[in-house]
Amino acid sequence: MARLLYTLLFHLLLPFVLLRLLWRARRAPDYLKRVGERLGFGIPAMQGGLWVHAVSVGETLAAAPLVAAWREANPGSPVFVSTMTPTGSARVHALWGDRVLHAYAPWDLPWAWMLFLRRVRPDALVIMETELWPNMIHAAHRRGIPVMLANARLSARSARGYARAGWLSRPLLAEVTQIAAQDEATAARFRELGMPAERVTVTGSVKFDITPPANIEARAHDLHVAWKLAHRLVIVAASTHSGEDIPVLMAFAAIRARHKHALLILVPRHPERFENVASTVRQKRLNLARRSRQEPVTPDTAVLLGDTMGELMLWYALADVAFVGGSLVPVGGHNVLEPMALDVPTLSGPYIHNFQSIADELVGAGALQLVAADDLAKACCVLLDHPEVANARVVAARDVLQRNRGALARQLALIAALNPREPAPARA
Repeated sequence: MARLLYTLLFHLLLPFVLLRLLWRARRAPDYLKRVGERLGFGIPAMQGGLWVHAVSVGETLAAAPLVAAWREANPGSPVFVSTMTPTGSARVHALWGDRVLHAYAPWDLPWAWMLFLRRVRPDALVIMETELWPNMIHAAHRRGIPVMLANARLSARSARGYARAGWLSRPLLAEVTQIAAQDEATAARFRELGMPAERVTVTGSVKFDITPPANIEARAHDLHVAWKLAHRLVIVAASTHSGEDIPVLMAFAAIRARHKHALLILVPRHPERFENVASTVRQKRLNLARRSRQEPVTPDTAVLLGDTMGELMLWYALADVAFVGGSLVPVGGHNVLEPMALDVPTLSGPYIHNFQSIADELVGAGALQLVAADDLAKACCVLLDHPEVANARVVAARDVLQRNRGALARQLALIAALNPREPAPARA
């Protein structure tokens, strides 16, 4: 009954869902492409194999090592990756091209999932992090498809929301086969919501198993030489959201008062913001180069706008200091482990609840500093002016990364156990 009421409500809200899609398409026209897939039409066919659902860019990147390791261990097993956003879709194509099947996941309507699962008939469904849709999970359960929530995270605030909607969340969790929780706090919250303890396993986060691309240092070195950065300090402000660009540029102005040749690489999180951010930089009378236009970085360039997709690790490899956005405003933060994997001293804002347990451990180890907007310039200058402080942060981050590795292998084993017909992965 609970799911039927939810489905009725979703149908009533469907016109507003379509209006929201049109509104988002004003700034990101790709939202109007492949709309049929959101209704279950035009889905590529797959028989057997693994279906991985990742909402957007962050979840797709989290899924990347799982998918890569699974494909290596099971070369004959197809993989289907579904996303909800154009940026997530772009990352799937950039990571795997046609080596995996891909489509948008339909909206959470029973008939749309019926159409989808007529085409996609996997042996197992792996949902990344926290994306629990009642009709999606019920459709898989009805067809005997085991469902695993991988790299699961659940904040206290989200858990309270699920608890208030217990009439819906409890039946949903009853149809989930396995939860691989990032930490004990997440596992406890799922158990409190009614998930049987034997179906919740604390595996850690696969984000700790990050391995930078093999050629990233060489590519960064080539740009370092071409852009004559030998005597310039490079600050990367990554994955910024609306409301963060002005504070970052103000902090950069203060940094340039001490280090007049500093270069800021500014990387907005969402492509629809690229033009607005470029205008903001010009309004600050800073010399701007845009990566998408292949504009060269010269000694006079103050800001490089990283307005391309898939090059963030390259910018981190050039950085002397990194700030990870989505954290000066209450978005919840983004992955601070990426720059740390490249030995870059890293800062974040205080709003990091999407990565709370990871952030807590890093801060406790002295590997990460959380700063308010007004303190960003000072924190950057401390790291730039005092190499011993920056190096201590890097060493502490290495230690945290090293002692938390292994989640990838543990989650792969759980995925293999979902379906005994698939051979267990030989290695992570």
